[in-house]
Amino acid sequence: MRKIIVFSMISLDGVMQAPGGPQEDTSGGFKYGGWTATYVDEDFGEIMQEELKPADYLLGRKTYDIFSAYWPHHGDFWPGINEGAKYVLSNTLEKSDWNKTSFVKSAEDIKKIKATKGADLHVWGSSKLVQLLLEHDLVDELRIKTYPVILGPGKKLFETTAFPSAFTLTESTVTSKGVIIAAYKRAGEIVTGDLT
Repeated sequence: MRKIIVFSMISLDGVMQAPGGPQEDTSGGFKYGGWTATYVDEDFGEIMQEELKPADYLLGRKTYDIFSAYWPHHGDFWPGINEGAKYVLSNTLEKSDWNKTSFVKSAEDIKKIKATKGADLHVWGSSKLVQLLLEHDLVDELRIKTYPVILGPGKKLFETTAFPSAFTLTESTVTSKGVIIAAYKRAGEIVTGDLT
């Protein structure tokens, strides 16, 4: 069975919208696109190179639109994104010119792909898709980069529909610019107690 690994860059208040540039995703009037750019350093670069190793990919429609317009022409930086299979959650698209792209329509479709043999499925961006995966308890790992900014309005990583679940911290580091990079693996049910 494949693992589903969510990679996300978030602000202290959980916003994940448009980390890469001003025009990346301005929906909802979001005006802070590119909010991660000034935090790149050598530590961050090394971790990103590790995370960009070849995999298969699960993408939401908006992230697919951004990626398919850019990455086929910039494969020298991230060859894995062009070589790996790409599964895109969309109710309207059915074909693509981007190499190895197919479309899924539901959490049930994703469960079927997850149950097959193959490379792990990496999820980048894709806020609505991530929320669907969390709602259906389909996330095996979270790799979250938390930036020392508060953005206010914007698309959030977590919503109230997430399935209650416990995770274990497996790796963590803090870059020289204060970005907390942490990896979490699914650890089962939530265990409660009584502090009194």
